[in-house]
Amino acid sequence: MVKFTISRVLLITLMMALPCFAGEVAVLKNGFSIVHERREVIGQLTRLYISADRSNFVDVPTDDIEHFEAAPDEPPSSALPASVSRLPSAAKAAGYDAGRAFPARPKTDLSQVVTEISGKYRLDPDLVNSVIKAESEFNPHAISPKGAQGLMQLMPGTASQLGVRNAFDPQANVDGGTKYLRELLEMYNFDLVKALAAYNAGPQRVERFGGVPPYYETRAYVAKIVRDFNKKKAAQEKAAAANKNSTARTLNKTSVPSKKVATAVTQAKTTGASE
Repeated sequence: MVKFTISRVLLITLMMALPCFAGEVAVLKNGFSIVHERREVIGQLTRLYISADRSNFVDVPTDDIEHFEAAPDEPPSSALPASVSRLPSAAKAAGYDAGRAFPARPKTDLSQVVTEISGKYRLDPDLVNSVIKAESEFNPHAISPKGAQGLMQLMPGTASQLGVRNAFDPQANVDGGTKYLRELLEMYNFDLVKALAAYNAGPQRVERFGGVPPYYETRAYVAKIVRDFNKKKAAQEKAAAANKNSTARTLNKTSVPSKKVATAVTQAKTTGASE
């Protein structure tokens, strides 16, 4: 038992010390997959960096990750193995992977879904990701004690009003939730705090109290999303500043001092005149 415990601790330590891998897919236990450039273990969370400069990321509970895979590359048709080209069309349509000889597991790239839908409703995808994290921790099958469903925890009545037929369908749920968030932002003149409070407690309660209702759950909810969103923005600003400094250093190394340029131009003119 002691040896097992020590080995387990060493394994965890080694995993945390491993370098981040580029071009990976994190396959979650709930069936989702998240394509990312790098990853980092932070406590009980694994931070998945969606962009190479670390400005966009998603924090996922490490226990919710089933495994990691290399991001697939689309090979040219001429490079496909013979075993794939000989597969019957019906088998290909069913999603069989010839390399593994069993049905390939369908995956949904959540980051792509959020990015596309956020663009549709002109919202920052980081904000939508922060709402999803607070609502369901990226679990498309989540159900709250009050009956809210899916990634953005839509109540059945709200989902129906938004035209969402299946709240457990990730694409439909994120579309409906993002649309609703946009409507709330417009309702409160883009006051993010009021909009988030209304998303959690309902617009009628925000109107009743003239702002965030005095409920611990709602206040904690709003604070959690704002904190997570601000953390993402701070990371982006830091990455942008680092890139700017790096570019400036590169330009300083490669540029020719103005005095040398002037001297070279003068010499060229003098040489031309003497000839």
